[in-house]
Amino acid sequence: MQRLKTRAQFEAVMAGGATVSRTEHFALHRAGLQSPGEQGSSPGPGSQRSQALFAVQGEPWVGAIVPKRWARRAVTRNAIKRQIYTVSQDFEARLPAAVHVVRLRAGFDKAQFRSATSPQLKQAVRAELQRLFAEARP
Repeated sequence: MQRLKTRAQFEAVMAGGATVSRTEHFALHRAGLQSPGEQGSSPGPGSQRSQALFAVQGEPWVGAIVPKRWARRAVTRNAIKRQIYTVSQDFEARLPAAVHVVRLRAGFDKAQFRSATSPQLKQAVRAELQRLFAEARP
C-alpha cells in the first residue's frame, strides 16, 4: 500500500473522486489511477511533470485529511491519522487498486473525549474507521 504525499495527489482525488462510504465523522473518497498520458497537465512554463502522480499502478494508495477545524490539537490529528493508516492496512486486501482518501468531516465531542489522545477516543476512531472501510462499495 502506498501513501499519498503531495498536494497534487490529494487534489486529484478530491477533484475527480467519488464518495464511496460515509460515517458520522469520516468520508472515504476514491478515484481511479491514471496512466501518465491521462494526467491533463497544461503546457506552459513551470508546469512540466517528469513523472505521473501515482507511479505505482498495481496497488491501492491511501491518504488522510484531518483538518484543524475538526481536530484542534496536533496530537489528536496525528493519532487519528495513525488510526487511518493502520486500519487501511488491515483492509488492504479488500481495497481495489485505486486512490483512497479518508477525510475527517466532523469533530469528536470534547465533553465525551476530554483527553487529546485518550484510549476511548482511539477506540471510537478505530471502530468507526473499520465500519467506514467495511461499508465501502467496490
